[in-house]
Amino acid sequence: MVTTTLEARVREALAVVRDPEIPAVTIAQLGLIERVRVTDDAIEITLLPTFLGCPALDEIRADAERAVAGVSGGKAVRVRYALDVPWTTDRITDEGREALRGFGIAPPVLQIAVACPNCGSRDTALESAFGPTPCRSIRYCNTCRNPFEGFKPKGD
Repeated sequence: MVTTTLEARVREALAVVRDPEIPAVTIAQLGLIERVRVTDDAIEITLLPTFLGCPALDEIRADAERAVAGVSGGKAVRVRYALDVPWTTDRITDEGREALRGFGIAPPVLQIAVACPNCGSRDTALESAFGPTPCRSIRYCNTCRNPFEGFKPKGD
């Protein structure tokens, strides 16, 4: 039988794995961890990609495997990506949203007015739906006149 203590240690190890493209947040804060399953011979981790073409998927997988190997007790560590469960921005934790804001990326919001992460003004505009990655867009603050990135809202 497998103890829940090992699962807790695995989750703690995963909680410090940083997103390679946005090092201010962890994969746990982004809500990428879908499932942790501990069996008698292995630790199986299911992650959700923010989008299928994300260039950081291999690096995230390797970082998660390394982090969990340290607490695995010799069990095999298997990390896979689920393609049947979509990741959405509502999975981002409150701590993750604050970390994104501190990094200069506007966290996703449901309302149209997006607050500038630099000055807090809601007098912002979408400059381009095409940001540095498919899950982010480029916005502009009319108050402090700075461009900034923002996560696209759920469904975009």
